[in-house]
Amino acid sequence: MPALPPDSRTSQPGTKPCVLIVEDSYMLLELLVTLCEQHGVETLTASSGQAALDLLRRHGARIDWLLTDIRLPGPVDGWTVAEAYRLIQPHRPVIYSSTTANLRRPAVPGSIFVTKPFVIADILRLARMMASEVEASRRLCA
Repeated sequence: MPALPPDSRTSQPGTKPCVLIVEDSYMLLELLVTLCEQHGVETLTASSGQAALDLLRRHGARIDWLLTDIRLPGPVDGWTVAEAYRLIQPHRPVIYSSTTANLRRPAVPGSIFVTKPFVIADILRLARMMASEVEASRRLCA
């Protein structure tokens, strides 16, 4: 069975925390998806900023956190994706990633920056931490 295109794949919907991963490196995207799903985190994926904005328009209310590369192909970068996400989810976590730590624009409030190449264990730890925070927040609001 062929894999779904990276810009449209999602895990099975449910009550699991959901992350939007925006990454133009297919291999890294696949690795991040696998790690998140192994730890009970639903994933939406995009390989460009425009695809991420489209997913935010359709699914923004259910996305619990965002992991975005800053440098993406096309006119929409990770900064723009994070700003759009922040309008929909003002208090949810954002993780930026890039090969350089040169931040030319201010990050959205409540965000974390991770320099590539990053240690996968660090991303896993962040994913677990954020999934726990989202779950705790959901229980408090229920």
